Amino acid sequence: MQAMATKKSTTKNSTAKNSTEGPKRRYSSQLRERHALQTREQVLAAAAELFEESGWAGTTVAAIAERAGVAVETIYSGFGSKKHLLRAVLDFAVVGDAEPVPLVEREVFATLATGNLDERLTAGLEMLIDIQERVAKLWRTAMEAAASDAEIDGWRSQWDEGRRIDTRRSLELILRRELDDVMLDLLWGILSHEVYGMLVLDRGLDRAQYAERMRTAVTALAPA
Repeated sequence: MQAMATKKSTTKNSTAKNSTEGPKRRYSSQLRERHALQTREQVLAAAAELFEESGWAGTTVAAIAERAGVAVETIYSGFGSKKHLLRAVLDFAVVGDAEPVPLVEREVFATLATGNLDERLTAGLEMLIDIQERVAKLWRTAMEAAASDAEIDGWRSQWDEGRRIDTRRSLELILRRELDDVMLDLLWGILSHEVYGMLVLDRGLDRAQYAERMRTAVTALAPA
């Protein structure tokens, strides 16, 4: 009887211990995931700053690690190489954070379908400009890198095609009608990182002036 009682007691204690450890393990796992995401964002933000400041050739992994406050090994284990880090930085810059949620699944994209035409177009231009402010200088760094690396040049083609698809999705939500390929190609070109760079980074247009020109282009090429 004593042996049976001891066995029951042991089983009960083991069960209690497991039920206590379960939530602790989950909490610990959540902390590690949150810390990993924060570290990733630190690295991506530091890399974005340095790629903008120094370009592709002038930016080293060591400099990124120093600015992010992490070890060089952390960057290589997280991204694999400098060029894969550049790829991640561009994805990060488009949406503005390291969360693995595509732009088209975010609330900002959903706003393009609400309100009247003027409100939808304004929302689209605000989203576009926010993205351009984060991406345009980095895009120039990517073009520098693509000129000497065939793999990065292949990514450049993928990025451009992805932007064309997103341009179609955005404008068709705003205009509430389909775009033909000619109209899409023209707007895709006008709304590009390159044109933003020429107008804002080179000519010095401010946010409002750029928005006005893009509104004029969209309404002229795709009238309601």
